Amino acid sequence: MSDQTDSLARIPVTALRGVGPKGAERLAKLGVHSVQDVLFHLPFRYQDRTKIVPVGSLRPGDQAVIDVTVDHADIRFGKRRSLLVQVSDGTGAMILRFFHFTAAQKSALARGVRLRCFGEVRNGPQHYELVHPEYQHVADDESIHVEQALTPIYPTTEGFHQLSWRDLIAQALQRLGKEGALDELLPSGLLSSFDLPTLSDAIRLLHRPPPELAKALMSEEGHPAQHRLAFEELLAHQLSMRLMRDAHRQQTAPVFDPTIFELPNVQQLLGALAFDLTGAQRRVIDEIAKDTQQPYPMLRLVQGDVGSGKTIVAAIAALQAIEAGYQVALMAPTEILAEQHRVNFENWFSSLGIQVGWLSGRLKGKKREAMMQQVSQGDLPMIVGTHALFQESVEFANLGLVIVDEQHRFGVHQRLALRSKGKSVTPHQLIMTATPIPRTLAMTAYADLDLSVIDELPPGRKPIKTVLVSEQRQGEVIERVRLACESGRQAYWVCTLIEESELLQAQAAEQTSEMLTEALAPLKVGLVHGRMKAPEKADVMQQFKSGELHLLVATTVIEVGVDVPNASLMVMANAERLGLSQLHQLRGRVGRGAQDSYCVLLYHPPLGAVARERLEIMRQTNDGFVIAQKDLEIRGPGEVLGTRQTGEVQFRLADLIRDQHWVEPVQKAADQLIAKKSEHIQPLIQRWIGEKQNYSAV
Repeated sequence: MSDQTDSLARIPVTALRGVGPKGAERLAKLGVHSVQDVLFHLPFRYQDRTKIVPVGSLRPGDQAVIDVTVDHADIRFGKRRSLLVQVSDGTGAMILRFFHFTAAQKSALARGVRLRCFGEVRNGPQHYELVHPEYQHVADDESIHVEQALTPIYPTTEGFHQLSWRDLIAQALQRLGKEGALDELLPSGLLSSFDLPTLSDAIRLLHRPPPELAKALMSEEGHPAQHRLAFEELLAHQLSMRLMRDAHRQQTAPVFDPTIFELPNVQQLLGALAFDLTGAQRRVIDEIAKDTQQPYPMLRLVQGDVGSGKTIVAAIAALQAIEAGYQVALMAPTEILAEQHRVNFENWFSSLGIQVGWLSGRLKGKKREAMMQQVSQGDLPMIVGTHALFQESVEFANLGLVIVDEQHRFGVHQRLALRSKGKSVTPHQLIMTATPIPRTLAMTAYADLDLSVIDELPPGRKPIKTVLVSEQRQGEVIERVRLACESGRQAYWVCTLIEESELLQAQAAEQTSEMLTEALAPLKVGLVHGRMKAPEKADVMQQFKSGELHLLVATTVIEVGVDVPNASLMVMANAERLGLSQLHQLRGRVGRGAQDSYCVLLYHPPLGAVARERLEIMRQTNDGFVIAQKDLEIRGPGEVLGTRQTGEVQFRLADLIRDQHWVEPVQKAADQLIAKKSEHIQPLIQRWIGEKQNYSAV
């Protein structure tokens, strides 16, 4: 390491002009503590202020610099008082609109005044408009230079304007002027083998890009300077997660019998099943058995498409732990899914003499106390529940295995809390998801987990036929539902609302239920939504399972875990409002029996381009991994992983779609650093992740 690099990483941000103690506090919220941190605070987009655009050639959505003369200014009174300034430049006229203004501002914008403005062009009632543009007065004999480089826009916090950032960056770049001021921490030979620029050159270019690079920087492929830093950022994340994993392996875990298929309880359970395990299920069970014979905790993510049989795999892993004398906790994100698991495990385990406990937030009073006592005394070998399982008051006698279903629904701290419930040992963790995660995303986001994929559906499961129908033909769809139900089948009608409000969703579902009850009489229609009490929901679900109800009207609460083999038709209203993964999850509620199954995606015309693309993908394929890859391309990794709220995998510059080809080279570079340059690991992690390093300690 050079002294200069040490100094840049160690020079506090307060050494820069204009940053006092208060400013330093605000910058710390963004993880900016040193001059090096300022340089690595990268723009998330650019504005092109390098040329003046004639008003006549502007289009809505353009961000542009214009040179104009004021024609007149008026105050308009409507719902909101606004100042409208008409301006022109000989090629066309447009409006500058201000909602916040003073009398002095209005009088300064008098007829004949010349202005230089910058803003985003919008459609207005008569002319294109700039709303609250940046502007400055220009004297008749004055010429103002345009910017020489693209203008970077930085992520910011309260009290720091973009101008403040540009000033800070300019000061930090001056310090970078000393040769070798930033250390190259990548393995030697790597830059030349991939034809990547040096770190200092890449940093300078991204903060001060010349106008001719606008297209490359904003393109899907990106610019080599972006690739250079994305590579380093992905490497820092990879190393961080490997360190987490190594730390996890220092802990002691219970050791289970690896001959899992020879255990008496497992043999008895498999003999009682109405189906044989698939090859993929057996392979994953073997992988789990190998993990749990090690003295350190298993951390395994099992991915399987909807209906691939993850739950029976989890049940066999649970039996392995129970036979070794340990308790098992299974945690699910919703009451409906947790209840479904409880019913399955009770069905499978009751004949083996294994009692299954149940703990949810709705279990109160003496029943709760009795359940907690059984758990703490070790009388319950298996307990199923919601997030109530990781409350401080819940104590396990000897927890040996934690099974987490639909893990992306839980925050990191919740999963950690359950892991810490082991007394003398750290329990093994088996994490399941029915949301297939594209391989490159899994290799990056879950580098601390071993990955298993159940890539084979049980025999007899038929692909679901999916059709797109405009809601203008809703009457025909209702008739289709009637015919299906009269022929002895059952159906779902899913109401989707984009609003987060459970109340609005419940109201929409209730109205739909009333409409369908009337339209389909005398068929029996049930209703399930998020505002119902758990016993009510369970009662309706039980009626639907037992065939007393023909049609179940539901909100997206049935997205995961509901298993009714006789249900062979699903209608999704306003399907265009849902993401691909959610559509795929919901669709997986049908197609669980031997008969042909159908999914009708009812949409509200006209469809936007993205919505049409989503629905077309659903029509074309039933493959969850194809759908997951498309979902990643459309929505981005934060949405697919459900990590927006948990703080995971939030990259500053790396883009897991654009940069997926770097994932394998990054893994090799991580191996090289660990073997030969371990002293570079901590500085790399500090540079890119800083204090956020603990996010993956799951």
